[in-house]
Amino acid sequence: MDDLEMMTLEIEEKMQKAVEFLKEEYTGLNTGKANPSMVDKITVEYYGAPTRLQQLGNISIPEPRLLVITPFDPSILPDITKAILAANIGVTPMNDGRLIRIPVPEPSDERRKEMIKIAGRNAEEQRIAIRNLRREANDTIKALEKSGDITEDIRDTSLADIQKLTDKYVGLVDSTLAAKEKDISEG
Repeated sequence: MDDLEMMTLEIEEKMQKAVEFLKEEYTGLNTGKANPSMVDKITVEYYGAPTRLQQLGNISIPEPRLLVITPFDPSILPDITKAILAANIGVTPMNDGRLIRIPVPEPSDERRKEMIKIAGRNAEEQRIAIRNLRREANDTIKALEKSGDITEDIRDTSLADIQKLTDKYVGLVDSTLAAKEKDISEG
């Protein structure tokens, strides 16, 4: 019975990670508002080592549609500019010699629709991951019952518990998607 409880906790933890991963993926989607997470995953070659942009300077938002990066070392401004352009996040950085201004354009209707499709694909990938976890857990539970380690009643209860977890986390994925779609639509 303890093995079953441990497995259920592990499955729930993995399902939670799928939802967290989705939220992290969504931070990179440009909704037309400046957000430091837009540049979170960008790395810059700094003294021969790939370094995350957020470790190389301050990132601020002086206006709703403007991101400003003030590097600790102004000599890397050209490298930061190149890295932002190479990241292809739909913005054009402006280097004034001291800092980088990144105006965030309002996305076109076509771009909004494209971002909503991307958000939907990301959500579906996580739903599939959650359902695969359910299938693995169900197979394990059925194998335990077949080997005589658990009874039919325990099997049925465990399968129902796994289904409840699946419904809960698929629901969280759906609500996260709905919130992101609304954010993209309203820009």
